[in-house]
Amino acid sequence: MRALGPIDQVFLWLERRQQPMHVGGLLLFKIPEGADHRFVQEVGARFKAVTPPVRPFNQRLEGMFWEEDDEFDLEHHFRHIALPEPGRIRELLAYVSQEHSALLDRAKPLWECHLIEGIEGNRFALYFKMHHAVVDGIAGMRIAQKSLSTDPNEKALTPLWAVKRDRRPKEETTVLSTFADTLTRLRHQAASIPRVGKELYDAIKASYDKDPDYVSVFQAPRSILNQRVSGSRRFAAQSYDLPRIKAISKKLGVTINDIVMAMCAGALRTYLLELNALPKKPLIAMVPMSLRKDDSDGGNQITMILANLGTHLENAQDRVDIIHRSVQNAKNRFSRMSQSEIMAYSALVFSISGLNLMTGIAPKLQAFNIVISNVPGPKEPMYWNGAQLDGFYPVSIVLDGMALNITLTSYVDRLEFGLIACRKALPSMQRLLGYLEDALDELETLS
Repeated sequence: MRALGPIDQVFLWLERRQQPMHVGGLLLFKIPEGADHRFVQEVGARFKAVTPPVRPFNQRLEGMFWEEDDEFDLEHHFRHIALPEPGRIRELLAYVSQEHSALLDRAKPLWECHLIEGIEGNRFALYFKMHHAVVDGIAGMRIAQKSLSTDPNEKALTPLWAVKRDRRPKEETTVLSTFADTLTRLRHQAASIPRVGKELYDAIKASYDKDPDYVSVFQAPRSILNQRVSGSRRFAAQSYDLPRIKAISKKLGVTINDIVMAMCAGALRTYLLELNALPKKPLIAMVPMSLRKDDSDGGNQITMILANLGTHLENAQDRVDIIHRSVQNAKNRFSRMSQSEIMAYSALVFSISGLNLMTGIAPKLQAFNIVISNVPGPKEPMYWNGAQLDGFYPVSIVLDGMALNITLTSYVDRLEFGLIACRKALPSMQRLLGYLEDALDELETLS
């Protein structure tokens, strides 16, 4: 039995029927050349034969704790389906959109895996979803990578829910150990008060002095991105050339993440102008930042940066500049703090916004307009029993007041974008993929 962490509990509290709180991934594979025509069926049979699962895949909720499910049923978690003809990527994304709209059953371990065959180009896919209370993006990526191999000839790989961990699991939680952990956290929080207090004072002063590089939790404008959401989702995915983006970042003297956000800013500006819905004030992005300093793959260890996307600016160079400065401002602040101080600072700064997300009591209070998250992925080609991983697209979360989420991951020489939105709130959301390409073209012309 293990106690839930505070961030894990928040993800559970936020969940409602129209607001599922699971994250996922779509892994697209090429069937090996010369493979038997029953290759995917054999993959499915091998998956069904693999039990029992390992932690956290065998853990279900019991109050404020995770405990092992002694009635685990793989049939509930693993699905094997074939796409209807003609099996285009369009049909695949429609299936993921539908499945990502459905809540996970809290009476069972909070994950599902879907094996999908019948995809054009002699391919198959795995769509995996897991509650955000169980993993953050970095942890989820590490779990997925552990189920894959860099060796195309390795044939004895197991599905990710059964991959053995290299490290020993943590000891089971007892009342005494939980009390001791609580005291330790309280001591760390008390020790962080002087630094956190100073940083809060400096932040308030920067806001009062109208520092153009400081982004406060009160300056995001209202937009069509920030309305109540339904339970229906639309998922879109696209790959972009990483060396191309690196070359632009080097030429402009900014980071790859700055260029990614500039791509998103340009695409959102075009999309909202097309709908005659561009706010006069710049959109604000919340950018998750990992605090994970070990090789763990459980729980959540993240904080948030607020970035000014400069969507009110017509010139792409001006947007790049304001994005870079606002992100650097936040990074400089965090560089002066320890991990526990960062967590305490973030908890205080975002407490009002978090309360609003959970209760909806102040819908006009908007800390940010959109989440843009970049999760590092594999740097080498990956395989599963000889099938090469051809694409790795993250599938994230939307919330009331945040109808669009853009998450991406790197894979070898590509950036894989996954866009998830409320189907009813945002019309023709898939157009953003083309606008991202247009924004990248525009950034390439800058000197």
